Amino acid sequence: MTASTRAIELANIAAKAADKRLGFDIVGLDVSNNMPLTDIFLLASGRNERMVLSIADEIEDAMRDIGQRTLRREGRREGRWVLLDFNDIVVHVFHEEERTFYGLERLWNDAPVVELELAEADGDAEADGDAESDQADQN
Repeated sequence: MTASTRAIELANIAAKAADKRLGFDIVGLDVSNNMPLTDIFLLASGRNERMVLSIADEIEDAMRDIGQRTLRREGRREGRWVLLDFNDIVVHVFHEEERTFYGLERLWNDAPVVELELAEADGDAEADGDAESDQADQN
């Protein structure tokens, strides 16, 4: 069993929202074989509590924009580990220290990684690199 198409679509929307708020180390794990309640865990990190909350807010806004309800949210008060349950996916937004400490990737190391479409940021970086390269060639 693998993650549904809908779960992958939601994970990509959430990942792009996290990336928009400078979330980093964004990873999708297909937990559908071992977890009957959801298909994908999406993990993202922020450098401080304010950033964690901002990332979580942006993800909820993006999901709300497509009509996807948040079924459960936890951890907003502390801003160290915010869990957002959207049924098909569960998003974990960590303060980088909590992510290291709890190590969900280690616990779910047998779960396949979901390919996320964050190419826009990569494409911009490549375009910037190409422009710098072209400018260097001209000099």
